[in-house]
Amino acid sequence: MARRLGRTTSTVSREIGRNGGPAGYRAELAHRATERRARRRTPTAASAAAANATAGAGARTGLGEAEARAAQDGTVEMAVGMGLPKMMARVLIALWLSADGRLAAAELTRELGVSPASVSAAVGYLTAQRLIRREAQGRRDVYVVDADAWYHSIVAGAEQTLHAARVAKESAEQLGPDTPVGVRLAKGGAFLERTSLDALESAERWRGLLADVA
Repeated sequence: MARRLGRTTSTVSREIGRNGGPAGYRAELAHRATERRARRRTPTAASAAAANATAGAGARTGLGEAEARAAQDGTVEMAVGMGLPKMMARVLIALWLSADGRLAAAELTRELGVSPASVSAAVGYLTAQRLIRREAQGRRDVYVVDADAWYHSIVAGAEQTLHAARVAKESAEQLGPDTPVGVRLAKGGAFLERTSLDALESAERWRGLLADVA
């Protein structure tokens, strides 16, 4: 078959292997799979929209398209490194780089070149983490990021840590404060409780610094 098709033996073997194997190869299904792969490799309106979004970010920041793309990608990678999933990071950075920090779901979908479902999942996560907020604008929701988001995000994280600390301390009491596991949980809970309370206090003390941030 390889000789007749002018292909290498390994190429034919891979094609048969991923479409049912020697005993169950189905040409029709293989053909459909090949068409799907070809469509994924073809530039789409979504990828064009993503390119336009990068150009738009460049116009807003005064950078060239290549520089804007590098800056945008670098900022997304930084957010991923801080623990955000990639899609959530892309949505958050798109909002931060927008002119007034406000975009509707349809605008995010168009700018990022992704599906509405992807944007929906991302904004749900970011809203729960208080990194962005939702505002009703007529019949549509608009997602907003502003300087105060830093405050709300730190408070949300500290409150989650405080809850974990209290669970650890309660578990230590139930398991026995004199047992090795109880001691470990009690110490960990005390540490998490103290640091989360410090974070809440610090966030409140310095919140005024955000008031003058545009």
